[in-house]
Amino acid sequence: MRTLLETLRLRLEPFDETHFAGLLALNSDPVVMQFLGDGSPATAVEVQASIASAKERWERFGFSWWSIIRQDSDEIIGAGCVQHIENEPGNPVEIGWRLKRDHWGHGYATEAARAMIAFAFDVLGVAAIHATTHPSNERSINVMKRLGMRSLGLQPYYGRLVAVYVLER
Repeated sequence: MRTLLETLRLRLEPFDETHFAGLLALNSDPVVMQFLGDGSPATAVEVQASIASAKERWERFGFSWWSIIRQDSDEIIGAGCVQHIENEPGNPVEIGWRLKRDHWGHGYATEAARAMIAFAFDVLGVAAIHATTHPSNERSINVMKRLGMRSLGLQPYYGRLVAVYVLER
């Protein structure tokens, strides 16, 4: 089951093919992608694969990636997820996000993250939600702190040491 989330300013829609252009614009920006994966912008083929993968995980687990869409303009301004860390089902569940640069600093990441946390706690029933980021990604770390998450220090995920934060139910 694929779940739509709504906030005052945002609509979070599970990834699908109609989001391709917006997700390509987001994921092909090298500044947006600098702390994600290997740090390089995504190609069209990679974005298509990420949509297909997200749809499969929605069917398998009941959670995955959403496109973050502004309610007032229907513009895709970001992407957010609830997923297992490293996409390994034995690992803790995490939230994640990325936004187009022109939407940084407006509270959208925090607003979307709060909706994803509520989904993880209320719908999935998880006891704790995690978040991971590159240790130099101060913007994301600040969002994690605003959400009330506490640091678990650096841990080895995604092939490197990442800053890990947690919020208990």
